[in-house]
Amino acid sequence: MKDERAETDGSDLLFLLKFQQAEIDGAALYRRIARGMPEGKNRDIITSIAEDEARHAAVMRSYTQKELLPDRFKVIAYAIINFSLGYTFAIKLMEKNEIDIKGRYGEAEALERDKNSLGKAEAIRRILSDEEKHEKILLDMLNEERVSYIGNTVLGMNDALVELTGALAGYTLAMRDTKLISMAGLITGFSATLSMAASSFLSARASGDKNALKASVYTGIAYLLTIALLILPYLFAGKDGYIGSLLCAMAIAVGITAFLNWYISVTLDRPFKSGFAMMAGLSVGVALLSFMLGMAVKNLLGIEL
Repeated sequence: MKDERAETDGSDLLFLLKFQQAEIDGAALYRRIARGMPEGKNRDIITSIAEDEARHAAVMRSYTQKELLPDRFKVIAYAIINFSLGYTFAIKLMEKNEIDIKGRYGEAEALERDKNSLGKAEAIRRILSDEEKHEKILLDMLNEERVSYIGNTVLGMNDALVELTGALAGYTLAMRDTKLISMAGLITGFSATLSMAASSFLSARASGDKNALKASVYTGIAYLLTIALLILPYLFAGKDGYIGSLLCAMAIAVGITAFLNWYISVTLDRPFKSGFAMMAGLSVGVALLSFMLGMAVKNLLGIEL
């Protein structure tokens, strides 16, 4: 029987090294995520997947005869994502980025069979089968708390975006003073935060949710954070920089909308473009209407501040 390891060279070596690097990175990433999870079934599953990834890398190493190290930048980046956005988002993002690798595994298996390298083809097939099992296991286990309250987060942020961008646009034209606009925006935003949190609590409680208080907290925090980001440009601008502050606030609103829809699209497997277009359109549309209303009221009442 021919030694397939000895025949690994050229293009074979190149794609095997790519697979080896991907598996080493995966093992390191899953180990890092597992360390940050509470003890239990989910942590054991992630640890087991990390061990599988390390075993896959060892199989590739037996063909490449090369030692590779995890990509430190990639591991650190995912560690930050895991800490800030949760392990569900981090794992889902990893899985989405592995789609290309899985396709390449399929191509590599077919290529090795064509070359009659049956041992290598079978090893690749087993790794691909493991990767597909991992995907199914992960889909079944991912039930992180912050994901279960994503509806409350979206409600809080979206309502704040629509309501405050409209209010800031109206205040900007009516007041033309960044300090006055900041004060009015903060008062409006804080009052609306309490109102939204209370409404979320009553709604959740009426529907029989035992965690109604927690749902209202998620809604309130999301609303308050959005308010703070939108008002920030007015706090640092000069007195007459109200138009620039409004434009900055609108850019921040679009950025928040893009980030929120990216998070939803990755975590819940929803389309990004349609969700982003709808939320951004609502925020910008309401802001434009409010700006026009502010102009009309100002002219109608003849008020100068």
